[in-house]
Amino acid sequence: MIEKTISEIEAQIGGAEAVSAERKQELLKLLATLKTEVAELSKTHGEQADSIAALAKASAHEAMRADQNPQSREQTIKGLQSSTGGFEQSHPRLVEIVNAISKTLSDLGI
Repeated sequence: MIEKTISEIEAQIGGAEAVSAERKQELLKLLATLKTEVAELSKTHGEQADSIAALAKASAHEAMRADQNPQSREQTIKGLQSSTGGFEQSHPRLVEIVNAISKTLSDLGI
């Protein structure tokens, strides 16, 4: 499921017309790292890993929509950030990547 979800996010980013090529590259690079970190997490915390991937997808969808809803975008991003709660010690890189993705998506407030 995680691979499929991340692939869907990558396709969503690739097709986003309102996002610069540089920003797309930045997001795709972050997603590649997220894929690795979530795959590692899924070995011990499968449901949480699935949740993080699903929330990343929802956040990307809201940030890339042509008809922006700032409240929805911020809610999904906050959900994504809170999904990593409790993993600061065991998976610090995951938390770092999710925070970077959240910031980048938040900055897309077109």
